[in-house]
This record gives sequence, C-alpha cells and structure tokens, in this order.
Amino acid sequence: MNNKKAVEVGRRIYTVLLTPAEEGGFTVTCPALRGVVTEGDTLEEAVDMAKDAIRGYLQMLRDLGEPIPESEVSTAYLIEVTT
Repeated sequence: MNNKKAVEVGRRIYTVLLTPAEEGGFTVTCPALRGVVTEGDTLEEAVDMAKDAIRGYLQMLRDLGEPIPESEVSTAYLIEVTT
C-alpha cells in the first residue's frame, strides 16, 4: 500500500509516495524528482526526511545549472476492500 502526501518545500509543493517498509518505517519517493529516495522510522520522520532530500536535490540542480522540475501535486484516496 502506498500513501501519497503533498509536501511543501519553499514555494514548491511535490507529491511524495510513502511506502511501508517490511522492516518498519517508510520508504519515500518523489515521482517528479526521480532521484529523490529516502526513508523514516515514523510517518512524521519520513516526511521531514523527504523535505530535506527534496531541498538537497533542488540545490544540486541549481548548482549544476539544470532546470527545476515543475511542482506536481496529485490527490490519492486509499481504500481498503475486504474480499
């Protein structure tokens, strides 16, 4: 099960995917920024780590003179279906 959450970094908002890890905690990726992968032991820590990873990634792009990808926000609804 993936959880989607929008995180604001400066004036940009990106969607991140929080996937529960087998060993506990969450793995976080950002579809708009393919190089961003991080993790956290709790949901709050995972979101904080995502913000730090996004900031670092955007700074690296600036340092390299690369364009900054547009913010991408999407909404997801998680539903549980019992079969």
